[in-house]
Amino acid sequence: MSILIDQNTRFLIQGITGKQGTRSTIDMLVSNSKLVAGVTPGKGGQEVEGVPVYNSIKDAQEALGSSKKIDCSVVMVPPRFAKGAIVEAIEAGIKLINVITENIPIHDMAYCLALARAKGSLVIGATSAGIYSVGKSKCGPIASGKSKIALSVGGVGVISRSGGMSCETALVLTQAGLGQSTIVSVGSDVLMGSTFVEIVSLFENDDDTKGIVLFGEIGGTCEEDLAKWLILQRKNGNAFLKPIVAFISGKFAEDLGMENVSLGHAGAIIESGSGGREGKVKALKEAGVIIAEVHHNVGRLMKEALLNFGKE
Repeated sequence: MSILIDQNTRFLIQGITGKQGTRSTIDMLVSNSKLVAGVTPGKGGQEVEGVPVYNSIKDAQEALGSSKKIDCSVVMVPPRFAKGAIVEAIEAGIKLINVITENIPIHDMAYCLALARAKGSLVIGATSAGIYSVGKSKCGPIASGKSKIALSVGGVGVISRSGGMSCETALVLTQAGLGQSTIVSVGSDVLMGSTFVEIVSLFENDDDTKGIVLFGEIGGTCEEDLAKWLILQRKNGNAFLKPIVAFISGKFAEDLGMENVSLGHAGAIIESGSGGREGKVKALKEAGVIIAEVHHNVGRLMKEALLNFGKE
């Protein structure tokens, strides 16, 4: 099994004729993903690597027919057009929308996320590097080129706020002899379409995922929110039975003592009294999450945790 996407998922790329869209098209096809269509307004009738291009999602849906519905749209359009593209995907009834685009205005993203919740669509991103159900399919630029050697099929789910560290985390696991089920780059914008709680919940219900690794960072509250959720689950008699190992980056940035300054990603801002690494680590430890003080220990700690849970 896997979460979010698998070998049967049918993908569409919005912005397929752009440089990044074309690169992802090639990489997704090489990975055996079912990329069935692309959309770029005004370029309908063209093809990218054999994938038909349409002027709108509606045109693509009509051409493909109801028996070949689009399961996931990958948004790779410039920031000023992102709101329109995301809204188009939501209104078209696509239930999974992976937003790769960076630097989307906050008010545009806020509108899109509110609409997605109202319409029952799940947004992953923005600033996501993609999703990879290892050995089955992928979307977006995640694990492109030589970085794909970092991945191996197995039972550890990975959730990362950093796109680049998604593959680096997979590599550390692979080096420890642990393969991955699904890798989800949730992005690290100020507003995020999906949270650690939502993705961890999906992994909880995936029989083939035996443990979960989180790559977190300073800024935002998704790590603390996960800690609160885990503690609440335990209090309600629903203890989480899969080991979770987390690495929280940003120790050096925190030591600088800088507040209200973006340190890397748009959402990596230490605000007064919140968003710091120390607070995140403390909350996760209290919730029973295993903390790796250095990133390259993630694989070893997960291997030990799986043994302690009686799973290898």
